Amino acid sequence: MEYSHVTHESLKPFLPDKAKVLILGSLPSIATRKANFYYAHKTNRFYKILAGIYQEEEPLTTEERKAFLTKHGIALYDTIYECDIKASSDASIKNVISTAKQIEEIRKQRDIQAVFTTGSLADKVYKKDMGNDNIPLPSPSAANASMGLAKLIKAYSVIKQFSD
Repeated sequence: MEYSHVTHESLKPFLPDKAKVLILGSLPSIATRKANFYYAHKTNRFYKILAGIYQEEEPLTTEERKAFLTKHGIALYDTIYECDIKASSDASIKNVISTAKQIEEIRKQRDIQAVFTTGSLADKVYKKDMGNDNIPLPSPSAANASMGLAKLIKAYSVIKQFSD
C-alpha cells in the first residue's frame, strides 16, 4: 500500500456556538472524509461512548450526531492538518503538520473549558505543538480492541463535568 498526502481542508471543525468541550482526533479516516463528518467509520465506537456517558440513544445519522454534540456543547476537530498516510493507519503517518493555528483560533472563538485528545497519536501531536493542557482519552477506534465499551465509557465520562 502506498502513501497518500492528505490535508484536512475539506472537513471543517464542528463548532457549536455554546461549545465548552473540544475533542480532537488525529486525522479523519477515509470513511470520515467520505461522510464529511467526524468518527464516521461504522466500527468506530465514539458515538456509542458518548451516548453511554449521557445515557441517551446513540445518534446514528450525521444530523443526529450534530444535534447530540450541539446539545452537549461538544466541538470536534483533529490535531493533524496535513501528513502522508497509508489508507487510514495512524501508525503509518509521517510528515505531520499540526492544526495548532486552527485550534488557537477555535479557542478564541468559543468558551472551551477542556480539550480532550482521542488516542495516543492525537495526544502526542497536541503535546508537541500545543502544550500539555489536554486530557488524553483512549482511542474509540475498533483497532483499540483491548478496551471494551464499558471501559471506554468510564474513561470518557470525565467529559461530562465540562459539558452541558
